[in-house]
Amino acid sequence: MSDRVIRRALLSVSDKIGLVSFAQALTRWGVELISTGGTRRALADAGLAVRDISDLTGFPEILDGRVKTLHPVVHGGILARRDDPDHEATLARHGIEAIDLVVCNLYPFEAVARRSDVGLDDVIEQIDIGGPTLVRAAAKNFEYVAVVTDPAQYAGVIEEMKQRDGALTRETRQQLAAAAFARIAAYDRTIADFFTRGDRQSFPETLHLHFQKRHDLRYGENPHQQAAFYREPGFRGAGLPTAQQLHGKELSFNNLLDLDSALRLVREFDPPAAVVIKHNNPCGAACGESLAEAFQKAYEGDPLSAYGSVLGFNRKVDRATAEKISEPNRFVEAIVAPDFHHDAFEILVTRPKWKASVRLMRVGELNGGESTAWDWRRIEGGLLMQTPDATADDFESAQVPTKRHPTDHELADLRFAWKVAKHVKSNAIVLARDRMVVGVGAGQMSRVDAVHLAVRKAGDRSRGAVLASDAFFPFRDNIDEAARAGVTAVVQPGGSIRDRDSIEACDEHGLAMVLTGVRHFRH
Repeated sequence: MSDRVIRRALLSVSDKIGLVSFAQALTRWGVELISTGGTRRALADAGLAVRDISDLTGFPEILDGRVKTLHPVVHGGILARRDDPDHEATLARHGIEAIDLVVCNLYPFEAVARRSDVGLDDVIEQIDIGGPTLVRAAAKNFEYVAVVTDPAQYAGVIEEMKQRDGALTRETRQQLAAAAFARIAAYDRTIADFFTRGDRQSFPETLHLHFQKRHDLRYGENPHQQAAFYREPGFRGAGLPTAQQLHGKELSFNNLLDLDSALRLVREFDPPAAVVIKHNNPCGAACGESLAEAFQKAYEGDPLSAYGSVLGFNRKVDRATAEKISEPNRFVEAIVAPDFHHDAFEILVTRPKWKASVRLMRVGELNGGESTAWDWRRIEGGLLMQTPDATADDFESAQVPTKRHPTDHELADLRFAWKVAKHVKSNAIVLARDRMVVGVGAGQMSRVDAVHLAVRKAGDRSRGAVLASDAFFPFRDNIDEAARAGVTAVVQPGGSIRDRDSIEACDEHGLAMVLTGVRHFRH
């Protein structure tokens, strides 16, 4: 079985983009059009000859359109094997006409379910019944029937019909069927997720993941690895799946990881903030009175590591900030921000040596970004699933067990450092002063080694700084090292059987300590 000429098409679509021009092209090949409800009206209004589904079935649409294509005449015409004499005889006996093409995209359940201004009844009405049934029937019988489920497929179908005198090849019909089954599976998964989305404590016995490919990547983490970028359906926040690349080379696998880390961290802050990400860790972060000040402080946190970094901002990048980013001897791989002022954009794409390659990513206002109740992590042969580590605002219930309480200035720095530490690979230590990161110890096997690394990075800037630790201190040597470096206050979760040792060490050195009771490991 190879080519099949399209003689009769059933069209029933919710998304009517490109519908009329597609139908017009079909009629030029002599295809008879059959349609339903609003689709039929749109075609008729365009002057096309179209047959109402009720004329085909001899039965009217009922229940406010809930039942219109669920009829033996429709599904018999789709499901019959054209090379089976018994099937052909059955069609003839019942006066059923074969349908060669089904064009159907489904009720917009995903879009309606995401809206906050609709009630449950309105969402339920967007659960398509007849559409998926039509699509499944046509896809099952792809040897004889073609099924189109996306307006993006229209052009390819018409082009092939032009080349093959109104016919479609078996290969094309099978590819269309595969896309149809994938669409139905995703649709049903979205509906199932809608009914269980509020239950974060119930882990499903069987986990079905559905993501839509945005595009292939040049390669993966390393050049010998292949890679692609997928989007989670229903993602509504300001994030990379919805971002617009304004300029620069193609994004790499590692660029995307770093840009995502930059966004996750920078949206933690309310004042103007900038972050500098290198190898998926912040090497710089700061808040300021202006975005330019925040960037300058963030970059100065570790200028050596900042070379070839990814930058993140929580405000529209302005001219003053772009001027600082473009200063000599600075090299940036990519920048993500809510937007870029026109003059800032012009500076970034015309002045620095790396102007032609820097990726500029616009994500819109940073008004949230968590798209799911779950966080997944791949392991060999399996998957780990958890609720997301969604907040670092843990000071409301925090305790101060030391003799000295932090000053207001120290407390502001502690809050800042604590938010940054959440985004540093464990074991994580962050030193900060004046809402600016001055030293980071990331991904160390020993916590005291992380302290040593952060202190070395900070140098003299550790004097008067505060320290944040993503988890408790197992021994007092961490406090002793911090005190020798000039640290004045510490924030950590607590929870060690040796907490008392660390508290006493702080009291001996005159340090203030805050215990949040919350750990923020990032493995």
